[in-house]
Amino acid sequence: MNYKKDLEGFKKFLESYEFHQLEITETNDGILMCDGEVVKDNNGYKGESEKWINVGYSLRGMFPKLLSNLFPYDFEFNGIKMHSIEGFFQGIKFRDIEMQRGLLKYSGKEALVLQMASDYNWKETGVIYWDGKAVKRDSSEYDDLLIELYVSAIQNKFYRNALKNCKLPIIHAIGEIDKSETVFTRYEFEYMLNALHEYLIKVDKEN
Repeated sequence: MNYKKDLEGFKKFLESYEFHQLEITETNDGILMCDGEVVKDNNGYKGESEKWINVGYSLRGMFPKLLSNLFPYDFEFNGIKMHSIEGFFQGIKFRDIEMQRGLLKYSGKEALVLQMASDYNWKETGVIYWDGKAVKRDSSEYDDLLIELYVSAIQNKFYRNALKNCKLPIIHAIGEIDKSETVFTRYEFEYMLNALHEYLIKVDKEN
């Protein structure tokens, strides 16, 4: 594995990648459907079907957990040791760099709780902070940061293989859709993971 090679290769791959997001619809009785399969009913969200994997750490099934940002994968990002992808998404809600660095020492589930300790509301400004630098949430600079984050994460062999071995389209039905309300929308999540899956398959075939 090689971060620089993967970063260059993935960016080039994205230039011609076409993502077709699976639509989630709601029936009259409040059941959510995706590609003809129930994704949420009165018993809650489904983690797997014959047509998709619905990522969620608390959902049944191995892939829903393994592909969750909350799963405790160790990797290095921009010289900083990370203990989950979720750590980044919660850490960027802190303007104070020392508190951000402190949060990154925790696992994904812990980081999710600790973000409540931030005294900065990124939703009011539309600006997040990473390593002391302000970045507009809705910007190409932020998009590039996400690519770098996930390319860093796939240097962890367990996460890399989990993505590569997932045979079905990846969805995240619980995800928010408005960029002003979340630092990572349902579309962004599904786009990234499905693209990485296809990229890793391509790399394997070429090697």
